[in-house]
Amino acid sequence: MNKINLPLATTSWDEKEIEAIQKVVQSGFYTMGTEVARYEADFAKYFGSKYSLMCSSGSTANLLMVAALFFRKENPLRRGDEVLVPAVSWSTTYYPLAQYGLKLKFVDIDLETLNYDLKALESAFSPKTKLVMAVNLLGNPNDFEQLQSLCQRHGAILIEDNCESMGARFLDRECGTFGVMGTFSSFFSHHISTMEGGSILTDDEELYHILLCLRAHGWTRNLPKFNKVTGEKSDDAFEESFKFVLPGYNVRPLEMEGAIGQEQLKKLPHFVNERRRNAEVFVREFAGHPDLIIQKEMGQSSWFGFSLVLRPNARWLRKDLVRLLSSAGVDCRPIVAGNFAKNDVLKWMEHEIHGELKNAEWIDQHGLFIGNHHHPIDDKIRSLKKLLTD
Repeated sequence: MNKINLPLATTSWDEKEIEAIQKVVQSGFYTMGTEVARYEADFAKYFGSKYSLMCSSGSTANLLMVAALFFRKENPLRRGDEVLVPAVSWSTTYYPLAQYGLKLKFVDIDLETLNYDLKALESAFSPKTKLVMAVNLLGNPNDFEQLQSLCQRHGAILIEDNCESMGARFLDRECGTFGVMGTFSSFFSHHISTMEGGSILTDDEELYHILLCLRAHGWTRNLPKFNKVTGEKSDDAFEESFKFVLPGYNVRPLEMEGAIGQEQLKKLPHFVNERRRNAEVFVREFAGHPDLIIQKEMGQSSWFGFSLVLRPNARWLRKDLVRLLSSAGVDCRPIVAGNFAKNDVLKWMEHEIHGELKNAEWIDQHGLFIGNHHHPIDDKIRSLKKLLTD
């Protein structure tokens, strides 16, 4: 068997990122500062949002996003409120919700889009539903026209975990900007890489000020003089230096990450275009495959990876498919975390299952995904098609 050699991810850095690191090293200032601030300004401008905040990871971005909704002055979330979540996502989509005492209601996903089953979602709303967590899976947008309509009808807040889907668009608008806040990840394997790193976008000034406070110790130091948390700060910098007003964290990014991010963001349009071009080849080769279901694109996906889900009448078992791919040097993984509701960790989380999670369970048992890249992989995709056809 000829090796295809398709890893999940490869580096997207060149000399520009190395120069950015060296610039920070030469400055002698490594913690969050001007380079992070420049990246935040660039990030907000790129995605068309008023405010951007960088933090240490996409996971901590989710933590800050959830926390901020508990500290706003009007209609804050409260412990015991119900939040609707898709049954398929990564662990840190769910953990901050549980850690803040929300009750998770798991809703099934669509077998083709891998995002919410919209009929199941609509029936899951109750008078206790205060929040909906939308997750754009593997680069694929949700149908935000319907999600926003459902949330408005039921008076629920919409937030987005867009950590796998930087650059995805729906109705000519960037994903991560449909909810009151949206999160992003810049981990190594994602659309851009700042080593570790995450970001939050919002147009809400109060939420932005709360995020600023929560990111660094819950102190007032990083707040503007006139702000939506304390009102007006003292002009005495010494007095404000250790003044704590919210139960915050230390999830600040490093200056190196901010400097790298500025260079990576310049390359993002090219990275996303290459991923979409690879996806055109993948869809052309695998559409209508007798054994495999591939992800149905909503809007404009940024194609984090390519999912392969076995059909009910498929000739293989997944373990056979995994063995075959591995022997050809094709890295593969479960589709995110599969059906998360079956994990033992749920015994520590207040939750319920809405209806049946039959599609989530199907992909948990019969699905996997392989990597996409920011450079052409046409030949590898065609070799993969030949491997699975033969």
